[in-house]
Amino acid sequence: MNAPIDLNHPSYYLNRELSVLEFNLRVLAQAKDERVPLLERLNYLCISCSNLDEFYEVRVASILQMQKLTPRNVSADGLTFQEQLEQISIKVHELVAEQYRVLNEILIPQLKDERIRFLRRNEWTVAQREWLANYFEQEVMPILTPVGLDFSHPFPRIVNKSLNFIVSLTGKDAFGRNSGQAVLQAPRALPRIVPLPKGCANDGEHNFVFLSSIIHAFVNDMFQGMRVKGCYQFRVTRNSDFVVDEENTDDLLSAVEGELAMRNYGDEVRLEIDSNCPTETVEFLMMHFGLSPDRLFLVNGPVNLSRVQEIHGLIDRPDLKFPLFSPRIPAQLQRCKNMFELIRKQDLLLHHPFESFTPVVEFLRQAAADPDVIAIKQTLYRTGHNSPVVDALVKAARAGKEVTVVIELRARFDEGANVKLASRLQEAAVHVVYGVVGYKTHAKMCLVLRREGKVLCNYVHLGTGNYHPKTALLYTDYGLFSANKELGEDVRRVFIQLTSLGQVSKLNKLLQSPFTLHKGIIGKIEREMHHASKGKAARIIIKVNALTEEEVIKALYRASQAGVDIKLIVRGICCLKPGIAGVSDRIEVRSIIGRFLEHTRLYAFANDGNAEVYASSADLMDRNMFRRVEVCFPIEHKKLQERVLENLDAYLRDNSQAWILHSDGTYTRVKADTDQTFEVQTELLRDV
Repeated sequence: MNAPIDLNHPSYYLNRELSVLEFNLRVLAQAKDERVPLLERLNYLCISCSNLDEFYEVRVASILQMQKLTPRNVSADGLTFQEQLEQISIKVHELVAEQYRVLNEILIPQLKDERIRFLRRNEWTVAQREWLANYFEQEVMPILTPVGLDFSHPFPRIVNKSLNFIVSLTGKDAFGRNSGQAVLQAPRALPRIVPLPKGCANDGEHNFVFLSSIIHAFVNDMFQGMRVKGCYQFRVTRNSDFVVDEENTDDLLSAVEGELAMRNYGDEVRLEIDSNCPTETVEFLMMHFGLSPDRLFLVNGPVNLSRVQEIHGLIDRPDLKFPLFSPRIPAQLQRCKNMFELIRKQDLLLHHPFESFTPVVEFLRQAAADPDVIAIKQTLYRTGHNSPVVDALVKAARAGKEVTVVIELRARFDEGANVKLASRLQEAAVHVVYGVVGYKTHAKMCLVLRREGKVLCNYVHLGTGNYHPKTALLYTDYGLFSANKELGEDVRRVFIQLTSLGQVSKLNKLLQSPFTLHKGIIGKIEREMHHASKGKAARIIIKVNALTEEEVIKALYRASQAGVDIKLIVRGICCLKPGIAGVSDRIEVRSIIGRFLEHTRLYAFANDGNAEVYASSADLMDRNMFRRVEVCFPIEHKKLQERVLENLDAYLRDNSQAWILHSDGTYTRVKADTDQTFEVQTELLRDV
């Protein structure tokens, strides 16, 4: 008899951080894909760069902090913090080199063929140089404040991810000083890419100049009487994750506002410098910021590469972009304009962006105007600027409805927007709650209470994504409308839990973290194992953004060993190793990278012919299971359930945008065996 397999062994787990970098490689691959429109390819390059910014701001910064506190700790895959940092450095240096190769050797030449050019200083015509000199004098120089480095002018504080220049000088200034160096900071108010006017280009051309090139060209004008020997751009990335001591603060709103002011000046975690910068200047900057060589990046191009994304909106070339589309309105909603009448008859499922987000906004607008609606309760995590969702909530409050909104102030990088949102809602007499101490409120829920005769009815909307109309055009998500009594009661109880200090009795249909979701998912996996042991058909399909939680991974390994067929569609991080003989050989993991960001979280279980399908706001991560308030809701209407299962099957058939994960942590893009390629996102768009 074989010895039992130790599923705690590090060899059965992939490193979380290296998995993030593998995802970024898949994003960068889109920038090299000739099938993708050219300006969209440039966008993918920029996205891979902004992803890397966040990786350093949050993940690398976190590892550095933990290394100081518990240097001997190891991750599930057996790596110490130092070993992780070493492997991250190797991978990221390779990734950054590839990003700039793609820009300089592939995209810029192909854009030039399309008469879209990034002009270097040696390419400027006399007319262009005159226009740029005037632009510098009128628009740039008045805003710049160079700081000469001496005893009375120490090195200035450098804002996170800002564009800066280290300038080498000779000669003396008006006061007889000769420090030899100055620092020039480019304010964020200045555009990083400047389009040249039509008079400076041939007809049909789009010519752009980087702000860094303009400053380089005219920097001498900033230092009258001195000579500039060299001017080199650099950028510092800082720790941008902040922690608010919620238990010891009386005002969470004020605490978050105070912490936001410090985000731009966290600990340094990465330094990017122009590759032409002299060695002694590089060493000076490294010493000043206290960074080791593994966190230094010498780059051949703009240090703020993600800002190149700006040109997408500056160029009217539909032939170089994804085709425009208008999300469809479901037929039921076209026939019946009254949302409450329609939802009362049947559950309604929206699949964004293929179906419009407008019904969600209309649901709230009708609730705000309906005299029979008594109250609205809503969670908000990210909403975007000028949100019609927020407008509807404000109108409802002003119309005398009882409106309660649970706002998550700590939604990463949206904290400032949510602070303003909270203030606006409070001014409109909305009851604003900031959630539960120690737990982010990540659930996507809306509850409308409507009096119908002598009965108070619950209408709910539950989603996998945020109440954000703009991201609803870019992310794939599901949203469910229902008037189911038990489901509505569950949502009402969760809102009571969020706004009060009392405990909530057992929920009827929802799984909720941090209480029942983790145990519930593992229980359903184990039920499939039981069916497989009885010789019954057993299958699991899970679609999430990330899979890192160890106990769920172990449960999936056990299910594979028991004979359960497991298909995982994991867009980003995956710590599970598929294809290990005797452990995970019945598990396939694929990632879909396409036009839209895959964001749906779905859990489907065969359950011996009585299928169960759940949608959720939660990924399979420790934070979602134990440190957030999440909900996982069933899709029970037979036709809606079949529709979701058909969609999942389509994702599993994708042979164009899909990548397959191997047990060594690398991915291979799926290639069609025939000429019949199948792109799931394209197919879902066909009905639009």
